[in-house]
Amino acid sequence: MLHHQRAVPDAPRKAGTAPRQTAGEAYGRLINLSGRRRFTSQRLVLFAVLALQGRDGALATANDALTTFGEAHRALVEGELSPRALGGELEQAYHGADRADERISGFIQLAQRALKAISANAGNAPELLEELVDSVTPLLAVLNRLTQLYEDLARQQAAAAKQQLSSVMGDIETIAKHARIVSFNAQVVAAHAGQSGREFAVVSGEFTQITGKLDGLVREAVRSAVA
Repeated sequence: MLHHQRAVPDAPRKAGTAPRQTAGEAYGRLINLSGRRRFTSQRLVLFAVLALQGRDGALATANDALTTFGEAHRALVEGELSPRALGGELEQAYHGADRADERISGFIQLAQRALKAISANAGNAPELLEELVDSVTPLLAVLNRLTQLYEDLARQQAAAAKQQLSSVMGDIETIAKHARIVSFNAQVVAAHAGQSGREFAVVSGEFTQITGKLDGLVREAVRSAVA
């Protein structure tokens, strides 16, 4: 379980561009980036091995995987949804005792050296590749842990959003009930007012229909929120 996570800031929006992301969309993007980083780490090592064996196109594929891995990592550790901004266990995982950021950065540097050596047919290429292969399994455990933390955050955010929506819908439903009572009382008064109160009674009746529709919308919204 995560503890004491900071509130997630709204995703930034440039003037005149696409609408601001919701918190759910922002968390979805974090999970996607984390999964991409995990996948490309494996792809990178696989094609580095094939590149050393002389497979055509393998070195280019390994370099592409390294670029994608690095871009995903930078996107996750920078900006408004960085580990320092979100805090809690995520920040500890990246910058605390687990040293995830340091280990991932070290993997990137090692991969760069290994691929450069393979490209140059350097004598130390096999040694660097072996070191890269040995590093990827413990790195995968780190990446899996980080992805799990992002998924936990997303679930917590979704639960909080549902609770907030249910609370708001409950308030609206209460207001609608009071409105129906007021409408009923108004119709009673209009009935005693004779001819002059008929138009008011019609308006009051329409108001009752509106509050009834509002009740239906409230119930539907709550069902959707908790589904």
